[in-house]
Amino acid sequence: MKRRRIVPAVVGMVVFAVAFAQLWPHARDSFSVLAAQDDPVELSDAQLSSALRNNAALIAENIEAALAANDADLADSFVSLARERNIPLGDDLLKRVSDKVAEHNSTSHMAKRFLTGFVIGEADDVASLSGTVAGDLFVYGDIRDVVREGKNLATGEDTDQLVLGLAAVGLVVTAATYVSVGGVAPLRAGLTLVKDARKVGRLGEGLTLWAGRSAREMVDTPVLQHAIASGSVLRPVQTMTAIKAAFRAEKAGALVRLAKDVGRVGEKAGIRAAKDTLKIAEGPKDVARAARLAEAKGGQTRAFLKVLGRGALLLVAGAFNMTMWVFGALVALAGFVASIKATTERMTMAYLRRKKARRLRRQLAAAALTPDASLAGAVAHG
Repeated sequence: MKRRRIVPAVVGMVVFAVAFAQLWPHARDSFSVLAAQDDPVELSDAQLSSALRNNAALIAENIEAALAANDADLADSFVSLARERNIPLGDDLLKRVSDKVAEHNSTSHMAKRFLTGFVIGEADDVASLSGTVAGDLFVYGDIRDVVREGKNLATGEDTDQLVLGLAAVGLVVTAATYVSVGGVAPLRAGLTLVKDARKVGRLGEGLTLWAGRSAREMVDTPVLQHAIASGSVLRPVQTMTAIKAAFRAEKAGALVRLAKDVGRVGEKAGIRAAKDTLKIAEGPKDVARAARLAEAKGGQTRAFLKVLGRGALLLVAGAFNMTMWVFGALVALAGFVASIKATTERMTMAYLRRKKARRLRRQLAAAALTPDASLAGAVAHG
């Protein structure tokens, strides 16, 4: 066997081995993500692990950014994530986060945020949400929103059908909350969060379109216009009764399910995690997945959403590229195995041919000596 037939096989084996070594980390991460794409908890874990391997300082960088943005809740979420994954953080950084969280939870800050939520109806943390929900539980907030948007509808002005529908559902849920002594409070909070996110423009475009369609199906416009014309915030009971008659309760199921999932996120991961979810969600299925993530990760949920965005909830893009990484690694592995096989076969054949050639040479040498030995014996006898 000539050397020129063995060398290409050896070179191929080396090339495929190097290619596999380069492709394997990407293929491993891609396979983990693809395998977990139906489970938001496993999916977010796999994608975050990949992100951390690519950037070991990812968590510290995000904590610094959160502190710079005065977002103590997000910074604390990343600290919790670092502890869960045994990632060391500097004592100075931990102290700064602790001080910021203590300031955020101070009595004066909480009172100010509660008042803001109650009066304006904008929730950004637990305190402001408590104020907003308090306003809604006293039907002040929902009637305020229904009357405002209902008047816009009656006069032909731009009407936010989603806020209108959410406020209407809220009136029904508020009554149920009183009857159940708070048993549906998470749903009430979820409705308030969705409504607030819509008001401040933090509701994702896809989710806005879906929720808007669902809300429009609920409204009986002529009845609502009459209720608005005859109603008043100063007569909340009568106004609420008239307004409720303008809405088709049987059409509210989709919004109620959405609000329940939002409430679950807020209950398990915090108000800002719920608002972050509403910002990136494209539909109710995204919010349902976020609720599953929040139930598993708790306070770490915001950190996952910050790093991965909508990718924490589902495989939004790159599935083809991930498949190609896996496919490339498999091709490299197959090439490596084939090269080993070819190299082994050719080296074995070379060895066997050399062994056969040596045996043949010995036989020829023995045959060459045999006539001389016979002649020598004949002379001796003669």
